[in-house]
Amino acid sequence: MLEYVALGILVFVALTLFYGIIVIHDIPYEIAKHRNHPQQDALHVAGWVSLFTLHVLWPFLWIWATLYREDRGWGFSEKNSVVDNSANEQQFAKLNERIELLEQKLQATQESTVTEQKLSQDSFLDIQSSIIADQEGSK
Repeated sequence: MLEYVALGILVFVALTLFYGIIVIHDIPYEIAKHRNHPQQDALHVAGWVSLFTLHVLWPFLWIWATLYREDRGWGFSEKNSVVDNSANEQQFAKLNERIELLEQKLQATQESTVTEQKLSQDSFLDIQSSIIADQEGSK
C-alpha cells in the first residue's frame, strides 16, 4: 500500500514540475500580452523554443517582453527632448493658404456654373415662349 502512495506522490510531483515549467516559460508571453506588445506572438513561439532548448533563451525573452510598454513604447527616447515644430508650422500655414485659395476658386466656379445654368434656363424659357407664341399665331 505504501508503494502506491509513494507512486502517486511521485506522479503528482512529476506532473506539477512539468506543468510548472510550462507555466514559467509562458511568463514572458503573459507579460507581453498584458503590455500589448507588438511582437507577442513571436515571444510566445520563442518561449516554446526556449522550453526545448534547455531554457537558454528564457532570460532574454523576459527582457524582450519587459522592454516595451504601451504608454511609452520602447522607452529609448528622451522625455525632456525639445521638438522643433517651426518647419511644421510653416508648412501648415502654407497648406492653409492653399486650401483657402482652392475654396475660393471652387466657390467662384460653382457661382459661374449656377449663373450659366440660370442663363441657359432663361434662354430656354424665352425660346419655349416664342415657339408657343408662333404656334398660337399660326392657328
